[in-house]
Amino acid sequence: MFDKLTQSALRFLRESSARLLQAERKYKQAAVLLVDIALCFVAVITAFSLRLGYWDIYSKPILLVFGVEVALFVPIFILSRIYSNLFRFHGTRGMGQVALACLGLSIPNIVIFGVYGSPGVPRTLSVIFPLVFLVLIALSRVLARYLLVDIFGEKASQRRVVIFGAGSAGRQLASSIAHEQNYRLIAYIDDDPVLIRSRLEGVPIYPSSELETLLEEQEAEIVFLAMPSLSRSKRAKIIEHVQRHGVNVLTLPGINEIVDGRVSLNDLREVDVTELLSRDPVAPDPELLHMAVTGKSVLVTGAGGSIGSELARQIVKLGPLKLVLLDMSEAALYQIDQEVRESGANPEGIEVEIVTELASVDNKQSVQRIFAKHEPDTVYHAAAYKHVPMVEANVVAGVGNNVLGTLNCALAARDTGVERFILVSTDKAVRPTNVMGASKRVCELILQALAQEDDCSTIYSMVRFGNVLGSSGSVVPRFRKQIELGGPITLTHRDITRYFMTIPEAAELVIQAGAMAVGGEVYLLDMGEPIRISELAETMVRLSGRTVRSDSNPQGDIEIVETGLRPGEKLYEELLIDAEARPTSHIRIFQANEACKTWSSLMTDLREIQVMRTQGNVVGLRGKLAKLVVGFGS
Repeated sequence: MFDKLTQSALRFLRESSARLLQAERKYKQAAVLLVDIALCFVAVITAFSLRLGYWDIYSKPILLVFGVEVALFVPIFILSRIYSNLFRFHGTRGMGQVALACLGLSIPNIVIFGVYGSPGVPRTLSVIFPLVFLVLIALSRVLARYLLVDIFGEKASQRRVVIFGAGSAGRQLASSIAHEQNYRLIAYIDDDPVLIRSRLEGVPIYPSSELETLLEEQEAEIVFLAMPSLSRSKRAKIIEHVQRHGVNVLTLPGINEIVDGRVSLNDLREVDVTELLSRDPVAPDPELLHMAVTGKSVLVTGAGGSIGSELARQIVKLGPLKLVLLDMSEAALYQIDQEVRESGANPEGIEVEIVTELASVDNKQSVQRIFAKHEPDTVYHAAAYKHVPMVEANVVAGVGNNVLGTLNCALAARDTGVERFILVSTDKAVRPTNVMGASKRVCELILQALAQEDDCSTIYSMVRFGNVLGSSGSVVPRFRKQIELGGPITLTHRDITRYFMTIPEAAELVIQAGAMAVGGEVYLLDMGEPIRISELAETMVRLSGRTVRSDSNPQGDIEIVETGLRPGEKLYEELLIDAEARPTSHIRIFQANEACKTWSSLMTDLREIQVMRTQGNVVGLRGKLAKLVVGFGS
């Protein structure tokens, strides 16, 4: 019987609190005001008893003081916007408002009862009352939140949260969590010896060495990584360690992205796969960045592509006099044109003239016209067909755009006196097994041969690197889309490995490598260790908060399926042909020492390629590529 009565009472209180929380705001404010008036009466009685030493509930002085205090505190509280607060989320700022309002209340109290005085009213009451009233108001707010939300409020299923980082960002994040019913903070992780074994707002702080025990024994469901200044390598190790336990990770953006110094749950985002590269980025060399760009006319071919568009974004910030964006895709060209125009003034204070050219590098007349019209000082040649299966199925178009397009641009650069011409190349040009890679190696041969000519003043160079994370057609956006659709993830072979780099880092290194060139160099970018694609897929599944379905885990969410190697696809990529490279002045840039051809010997083959391309001779083009490129077709 008693249990039933207790349950009925709790149900009544819960329903009543729900109705109160859902009531119109003006009714809730009126209810709080009535409670404050009642507390005012209690504060007056308490203040009198503290001063006189005995309790007196009803007397003329008490009624006088109560009337005066109500007349004072109501307008002061309203003007202080005390009743505009959401009391369910009343925190330190709300309490600060109440404290200031009570401080303001003490001033007229001191004037009325302290200076002028009133019969039967102790002068010290003018100081005692505001203090007692402040305590009662503060207690009422805390108690109301506890009863209405924590005890009788409707509770959602709470997820047990660990915050990695007990610094400023972690504390602000914890404050945000305190107002959320869906999360329950159970611990902090931090290796600061001053903080270990202490508590923040009652929540214990553990060292990272106890993370595994914490995840297993306390059944944490989610980890918030609240260390914005953490290096990429340390961040990657933490995320990898946490995800081995099947715990989801959300992270704050980098410290540069948190501009106002305030942190909330809205700032959290899923960990991006680019953050798992174990290599930390190296600060760029300012001299190399500016050398070939600042105050110059710069042309970017393939400006609408992944690398070309990032080159454009970075170049416009370096203060060129003119930036010419060339691409054959109207939509892509329009998008990057709008983006660089809206990017704002560059730090150099140079007004940049931005020009778009809608054309194909495969069109010799268009290329010659564009180079003659704009007379660029520096050219970044990023225009290319790069998707291996697509080029394999369209040999004529692939060779035409990649080889002959590069030839057109390189010759136009020579004829118009371009200072520097930088080719964006690929690791697939090394002992290629596909037409795309072979065509890019021929592009390198063209520039190497031209660089040897005595009458050529243009400095030609090539920058060779592997895959960039998130570029169009790369595995990362494809895997992400497949995960969103519930799987399966398809990969051609579980043993495939690839080098990866972020797009901004690759573009930044291309600019620096091109600036250090003297003529004919092939530069390699340090891509770190190759990544197994199957492991990348598994990591992305875990980052999404799901599990991999396999023989050992048949109840998993996402299955990974092998489809077999595609035509021309290699299990692994290389950056060197002759396995010899030497360091440069930049820690991430190396120079390859590789054999090349003379311009006179290469011209004959290029003329034949032009004829075969016109004829649509696929067999002949493949044969010519096999003749020119080491390893292709063998």
